[in-house]
Amino acid sequence: MLKDLNKLEKSINSELASKVQKSLIENQELLIEINEKDLEEVVQFLKSNERFKFRQLIDIAGVDYPEEEKRFQLVYLLLSHENNNRIKISISFETNQVINSITKIFPSANWMEREVFDMYGIKFKNHPDLRRILTDYGFKGHPLRKDFPLTGFNEVRYSEKEKKVIYEPVKLEQNYRNFDFESPWEGTNYLKNIKELEKDGKKN
Repeated sequence: MLKDLNKLEKSINSELASKVQKSLIENQELLIEINEKDLEEVVQFLKSNERFKFRQLIDIAGVDYPEEEKRFQLVYLLLSHENNNRIKISISFETNQVINSITKIFPSANWMEREVFDMYGIKFKNHPDLRRILTDYGFKGHPLRKDFPLTGFNEVRYSEKEKKVIYEPVKLEQNYRNFDFESPWEGTNYLKNIKELEKDGKKN
């Protein structure tokens, strides 16, 4: 498997010499870093080239590095069924940059790019229908940005009581955000504390 990946890496670097800024194999996966301006050309080449045949777009993942000059990163995951290979294409860019849509190459990118737009606020040029897909249309902010506050926003839900969609302040149950790494056989800390209190109550 590693030999195949090494061959794949050399071939892609040879074919896309001027486009690939960096390539590496990690966790038995090949990653190439390119300039955001070359995205469409590289994706089209990897899909149509008869040697590589990366004909399925698996996902588009966004990453936020607020302390970096190029704050955002997008990672495109492609799959070649014929060759049983996967490749990740990474681009980094600044906050206000608009990225070229790849919906003309992979129609399935339509919803994936909408998710990225909704969660991160990243805009895509020539996207056929760039609007929110996971949050409400009137929602403010982008939930997966690192600077997105956990309080002060409204959420939308259907109220069975009122029989309509309502807005209400976001409620975050803090007890579900506190985790420990105890063995499941021993139980978590809060369960231990409850059992100890119950024992003390019986003794008294």
